[in-house]
Amino acid sequence: MTAQSSISRRDARDLASIAVPKPPIAERLRGWIVASVLLGLLAWSFAPIEMYKVTALVTDWRNMAEFLHGFTKPNFHEWRQYIGEMVETVQIAIWGTALAVVIGIPFAILASANICPAWIVQPVRRLMDASRAINEIVFALMFVVAVGLGPLAGVLAIAVHNIGIIAKLFSEAVEAIDPRPVEGIRASGASRLQEVIYGVLPQVLPLWSSYTLYRFETNVRSATVLGIVGAGGIGHSLYENIRGFAYSETAAIIIIVVATVMLIDMISSRVRAQLV
Repeated sequence: MTAQSSISRRDARDLASIAVPKPPIAERLRGWIVASVLLGLLAWSFAPIEMYKVTALVTDWRNMAEFLHGFTKPNFHEWRQYIGEMVETVQIAIWGTALAVVIGIPFAILASANICPAWIVQPVRRLMDASRAINEIVFALMFVVAVGLGPLAGVLAIAVHNIGIIAKLFSEAVEAIDPRPVEGIRASGASRLQEVIYGVLPQVLPLWSSYTLYRFETNVRSATVLGIVGAGGIGHSLYENIRGFAYSETAAIIIIVVATVMLIDMISSRVRAQLV
């Protein structure tokens, strides 16, 4: 017993004496450069975005107290209206997501480097970059002018913005597939379209479904604010109550929105678990 313990202690000392290798100088230098750049960016943007005013959250505590006091007494007097607008918000997200997926799938195939040549991939990717670079609010403003006030403008805004996101996510899934099934189908004399249908789609459909559910959750949250610019949904009531300092009504709306998003998240999480 004593011999075993002495051997164990000796082994422990030997292991402790082994020097932990230090990372190469180039790797450490790269880490310091990255850290310095990040700190420099934070310092560069500190004054322009007025980060020094963050102390107002503490010094102007009376304003915050008044704001929070209204949230302690949510007013559900108009709950039927709020629920109806929340349902419309979800419907906007459903249609916006569906249109984005239907239109985004062809763009995803065209943006996949393992499927299409570079002279097709690069222009399509740049077009998709432009689509997702513009926020839904901007698109909503444009479509309100084009089709008028109402939920259709919100649907189109979400669809156009998400086409770029869907195309990017779906194309990355396509580029990560196992190429052997596609090569086998190609060797049998299949056309390029048949390669995609029988070799690519079966591999990516579960992941595509998961991405679609995730984007739907995100679009529900995005659709809640499109009403601010007249694009339908609960955003209009939310904006009007905040602007009118009706914090109790605002609290009721936020509670309804949060409850809806939580419910959708729980349902979609269960569905995703079955798909992936």
